[in-house]
Amino acid sequence: MTVVDETSVKRDEPTPHGKIGMSTAWRISDAVPDRNMEFRKRALHPGAAIGAHKLSHDEVYYVVSGRGEAFSGDRKAQVGPGQAVYFFTGETMGIRQQGSEPLVLIISYPLAERVK
Repeated sequence: MTVVDETSVKRDEPTPHGKIGMSTAWRISDAVPDRNMEFRKRALHPGAAIGAHKLSHDEVYYVVSGRGEAFSGDRKAQVGPGQAVYFFTGETMGIRQQGSEPLVLIISYPLAERVK
């Protein structure tokens, strides 16, 4: 068992997959040895987005707070607190913050190899 305090793994950084604005990232699973999945929290600041990228594994994005628009291929959906978006292997997807409040997400996906 590993317990991670999110304050110890918090950092501000450009968003992944295109550096479309800024985000606050809590790289929770980075502090876990011998893991085989990622578990992260990320706040997309106003105007920020995780850019379009093709998935090599399934991913789940859970909305903690804020509003956004998720997309996969030519499909788009408005998302808000309490909603989860399940993206499938092979899809090209992304998500964009909307409104004045940051879009806070929990993101989880399997790793191709166990991290030592």
